Parts: sequence; C-alpha cells; structure tokens
Amino acid sequence: MSAAASVPAAPPRVSHALAAVALALLLGLQPLATDVMMPALPLLARDLAAPMPAVQMTMAALILAFGIAQLVWGPLADRIGRRPVLLAGVALYTAAAIGAALAADVGTLVAWRTLQGVALAAAVVVARAMLRDLYEPHEGARVMALALSGLGLIAIASPVFGGLVAGWGGWRATLAVIGAGSAAILAFLALRLPETIVQRNAHATAPGPLLAAWGQVARHPTFLAWALLTACTYGGLYTILAGSSFVYMNRFGLGAGEYGLAMATGSVAYLGGTVVCRRWILHHGMSRSVRRAALFTLAGGLGTAGAALAGIESLWAYLLPQALFCFGHGIHQPCGQAGAVGPFPRGAGAASALAGFVLAFTAFCIGRWLGLVLGADVRPYALTVAFCAVATTLVAWTLVRRLPEAVHK
Repeated sequence: MSAAASVPAAPPRVSHALAAVALALLLGLQPLATDVMMPALPLLARDLAAPMPAVQMTMAALILAFGIAQLVWGPLADRIGRRPVLLAGVALYTAAAIGAALAADVGTLVAWRTLQGVALAAAVVVARAMLRDLYEPHEGARVMALALSGLGLIAIASPVFGGLVAGWGGWRATLAVIGAGSAAILAFLALRLPETIVQRNAHATAPGPLLAAWGQVARHPTFLAWALLTACTYGGLYTILAGSSFVYMNRFGLGAGEYGLAMATGSVAYLGGTVVCRRWILHHGMSRSVRRAALFTLAGGLGTAGAALAGIESLWAYLLPQALFCFGHGIHQPCGQAGAVGPFPRGAGAASALAGFVLAFTAFCIGRWLGLVLGADVRPYALTVAFCAVATTLVAWTLVRRLPEAVHK
C-alpha cells in the first residue's frame, strides 16, 4: 500500500471529553514546569547560593527554549505526524526533569531546564495543532475552554502541592515530582491518543516553503490579533509566576506551603474564567468574549499597581487583583489559542509554533527584566503586571475587535 493511500480521508473521531483531557494534560506540563517550582525558587537561591538573575534564568531559559523549539517541532509535526513528535517530546521532558533534580550547581540546572523547555514545546505545539485537526475554530475554542478548565485544576493543585513538597523535601523534590507526573502523562497519551493529522505535508520542513508559510501566517490579521492577545495576557501571568514568590514569601513572610495556598486563589479564579468562557463563546462569540474579559484584566493590573504605589501592606491587596487578572486570563487563553491557528487548517503546526514563539519570547523578556529589578521594592513587580494588563486590553479592544465576526462564529 502506498503512503498516500494510508493517509486517512478524515481525522479520527475523538470525543470532546477525551480531547479535553488530553489537551489539559499536555498543556498541564507547563504549570508542572513552572507553578510547581514557584515555591521552591527562594529555597533554590539559598541552597545553591545563586544570585537573582541566575535564579530567574531557571525559569526564563525554559521559556525561551520553549518558544524557539516550537519553530522546529511545529513544522516537523506537520511533516511526520502529531503522535511521534508528541511522545518524543514528553519522554524528553521527563528525562530533563530528573536531570535537573540531580544538578549540582545553578548553571547545570539552567541547562537541564533549557532542555525541558525544548521538550515542553513539542507537547504544547502538538496540542494546539491537534485541536485544529479535529475541530473548526469556534468549536475548538469551546473544547479548549473545557481543557483549560482541567488545566485550571492542575494550576490550582500545582503551587499548593509544590509548596508542600518543597517544604518537605526541598527544591530537588519538586523536580522529582515533575518527572514522575510527566511519566504518568506519557503513559496515558501512548495508550489513548490517536494520530489526528489528515494529510502530512512532505515539504513542511523545507526551508523555502517553511519561510513562506511563516510569512503567510505572520501577515494574517487574524493570527496577529490572537497571537498578540495570548502573548500579552501570558506576559502578565508569567510575571505573577516568576515574581510573586519573592513578593509573598520575602515581603509578607509566607512559608512555601502558605504561598502555594495563596497562589491557588488565582488558579481558582482562572478556572472560573474558563467556565465562563465556554458560556460567553456560545452567546457572544470569541471577539466579544475577550473584550468583556479585558475589563477584569485591566482591573487586576491597575489594582496591583495601585496597591504597590499606595504602599498598602496587606496580602489581600495583591491577591484580589491577581484573582481578577487570572479570571480574565482564563477567557483570553482559550479564545486566543484557538483563534491563532483557526485560519490555517493545512499548516496548524507552523501557525501554532509561531504563536507559541511570540508568547514565549515575551515571557523570556519579562523574566530577564524581573531578574534585574526584583528585590525588596514591590513596585517593579506590580507595574510589570499592570503594563501587561494594559497591553492585553488594548489588543482586545482594537486588533481583535476589527476582525470580521465570521472568524469567531
């Protein structure tokens, strides 16, 4: 039988429930790599006698590698299929987590975390591409919102569990837990998730066609609007992920376990946003949903900045605005991730990769910035959250608003 004859005429029938569970687990590898580690960062800094820029690089290097590697994994998934790229990526992610747990110094730790970011890219880019394989954008956004509700549960548990593990066994134990969790996810995916690509593109990795495809994607107004929205809102979330442990633990004196509980309030709000997202998409479409969500995002960012500038010494003055921002993020992300790949059914891998690169590069820049400015003063942290909130709102109220409604419904 020829290779062409073996290509299925239509994607496999995958239930919304199975697709949502698989997407939640794949996207959940990112909070496993970041949220579980958040309570351990101050412990890591003390144990390895590492300066703040080096500690932030354990997060920022992972994110930069995550962004760049998507540009490779995405086209490769278009050429050879989703499943082999996915399984290889999750296996590498597991190995890198174990290697990081055994690192003797911060430089080695950064190297392993960089490799973990490369592997994470395979999981996330394939997850978004599989969503486009199986569903049209509007239906895909609803499935993504359901998946992100599951991701919200992972996000709630991650900092709490990470705080408990870090308090019990130190920062190395948190990385061992990440490795064990990803190994379990790998087993589930190998047993349950089928190949979803309908037609492989033999030229997807050829330099000429690849650059042409990226150029076509990057110029598309729908891609630009949704990719910038997800990058800006994730920039604010990344600021919270990478910076809040030093604010809450060092300034307000929370222990690792208490910090995990504090961060869970934002995760609960994020989960609520994903639930509301599914309802709003049905009644208002994707564009109007994110424009509404931007009000919560803006209130969260400005509230955080206001508390810092006013010198308010109350933990709740930061937790409540954080919850508002996370609620808005729970609406922006499913719409943005589905919307960015929507116009490209034949090149979902390349579009997903480019959107992921924009998001990750934004987060990397913020991570480097935080490494320079974080300290006893809470204002740089708060103003960075506010900046990302304003940027998200402007994109939602301008670029996304200008898209034709037929794209969203």
